[in-house]
Amino acid sequence: MLYRWLVELSESFSALNVFRYITFRTFISFFTAFLICWLWGPHFIRRLVRKQLNQNVRSDGPESHFKKQGTPTMGGGLILASLLAPSLLWMDIYNPLVRSVLLITLGFSLIGYIDDSLKVAKKNHKGLSGKLRLLLEFLCSGLVIAHLVYHHQISTEVFVPFFKHFQFELGWWYIAFASFVIVGCANAVNLTDGLDGLAIVPVIISAGTFMLFAYVAGHVEIAQYLSIPFVSGAGELAPVAASVVAAGLGFLWFNSYPAQVFMGDIGSLGLGGFLGAMAVMTKNELLLTLLGGVFVVEALSVITQVISFKLTGKRVFKMAPLHHHFELQGLQESKIIVRFWIISILLAVLSLSTLKLR
Repeated sequence: MLYRWLVELSESFSALNVFRYITFRTFISFFTAFLICWLWGPHFIRRLVRKQLNQNVRSDGPESHFKKQGTPTMGGGLILASLLAPSLLWMDIYNPLVRSVLLITLGFSLIGYIDDSLKVAKKNHKGLSGKLRLLLEFLCSGLVIAHLVYHHQISTEVFVPFFKHFQFELGWWYIAFASFVIVGCANAVNLTDGLDGLAIVPVIISAGTFMLFAYVAGHVEIAQYLSIPFVSGAGELAPVAASVVAAGLGFLWFNSYPAQVFMGDIGSLGLGGFLGAMAVMTKNELLLTLLGGVFVVEALSVITQVISFKLTGKRVFKMAPLHHHFELQGLQESKIIVRFWIISILLAVLSLSTLKLR
């Protein structure tokens, strides 16, 4: 909103022309989001404590987690607020891709908020039923993607990483496919959010990578040079991704071990939905499985555990998701967290290599 006004004023005041450049707005969005999160964080956490919005620790979880009982949760609201402020100030929210990413992020955050509220009110871990939550998530993502396909003619092709001319057309089936990508990513991030800072740093790394993908995909000459699909308007997603990176860093200031606040489902579902939406908007749906490899493995560990127990009555892991398995094997929480961070960085570098390996 402010961005549009500043662009109009730039016709009279040439100094304001800098706001026409995506790179400048990416930087200013980054610092705006970080400062809001960092400065408002202590007040936000105190407010959560006053409202007694505290984390309920699983009784069947690792014993080391019992000391975390009472830590305030739903801190993802802080990340969301830090993202929305620069969105209203420095971004072109009339851009259909930007608007779609924000709608999906808000929609999934709202679902997470309802889930968190039920958990806090009932003092249990169930919250929304799994079927209802999935229904709401598919409804949210499906409506947004259908609108983009029908009204804005976004490509319904799926591109295969590492191959220059390998893509396949899904037509209207793309709506179901894209929705599955977004919902799957959201729930994978949600499952990963189990240790202090474990989920937020891979989210930061993935968002930073998508920031670069968005910028090059939205630049016709760079896209042609790198032989990647050009997506009109995708460059405007760079400031959005930068805001998520910055808000994540601001949140990590309080969420790093030992955590002063947890993000809750409002944060993990919202951020997971954001990453899935970015993958769809930049035409990197399949690459998300590589870039978000940490999230994928965490989700697969849960699926494997459930299937194995139902079919054989035996567990593959001591506990799922995977990070709990490592905890029960005796690894320190901080070591597990940092090693997952390192793996996320390696996967991001490998994902970026696909820009030239085509």
